[in-house]
Amino acid sequence: MAAALELLNCFAVAGELGVTEAAAELGVAKSTAHRLLTTLAGCGFAERTASGRYRLGVRVYELGEIAVNRMGLHEVALPVLEELRNASGETVHVAIPDGRDVVYIARMESYQGLRFSSRVGRRFPAHATSSGKAIAAYNPDVARAVLSGDLRRLTGRTISTTRAFVDALAEIRRTGYSCSNEEAEVGLSSVAAPIIGPDGVAVGAVSIAGPTQRVLQDVSVTASRVKRAAARLARDHAAWIPPLRDTRVGAARP
Repeated sequence: MAAALELLNCFAVAGELGVTEAAAELGVAKSTAHRLLTTLAGCGFAERTASGRYRLGVRVYELGEIAVNRMGLHEVALPVLEELRNASGETVHVAIPDGRDVVYIARMESYQGLRFSSRVGRRFPAHATSSGKAIAAYNPDVARAVLSGDLRRLTGRTISTTRAFVDALAEIRRTGYSCSNEEAEVGLSSVAAPIIGPDGVAVGAVSIAGPTQRVLQDVSVTASRVKRAAARLARDHAAWIPPLRDTRVGAARP
């Protein structure tokens, strides 16, 4: 069971997996990987493509929809995101931390022809995104988790040193918002503000993302928009943001 769940997590990064790749990711024999993949496929959690590789199945989507509805996301977060999308004209997201990454749990896509197309459930290393940095600046456990591993470069602009990351968090705490200037993807930039819980710790972030020349054209206006949206979401975050996993290295919560 544990290996099957770990394999599902691999799909979140890879999108599609062959038997050999799955075996390498899990550190098991190819026969074991094949058995796990066929078991997942038999339950609807994975499906085999025409090329013989595997991808997530429709059952995962169904469970995700159930989880989103139980979180109250549509009632609380999506109206705020819709208003933010309409005001900015860009794609907007809500993200939450998961270990050293952030996961996008809600989005509204821009209507513009040239836009950032994303999907719910997508994850990125926190140090390379405006949402991840905004959360880490106001959540010490997330910041420690990020710094516990390598700060991998995704582009030539990605923060890759501890000093630069710590300095960036200090600047975010000073301004109340975070920018990613093509740090995750070339040509794509974003501005985010943390969603602060009642204890003063960030539980998520709201962001505006799109082509660099548009998103960073007037950062002060964009920042004001995400900060207002984050403040509104913070008031009702308990209704839709799931409890945070403990991101401290070696820590566990009951």
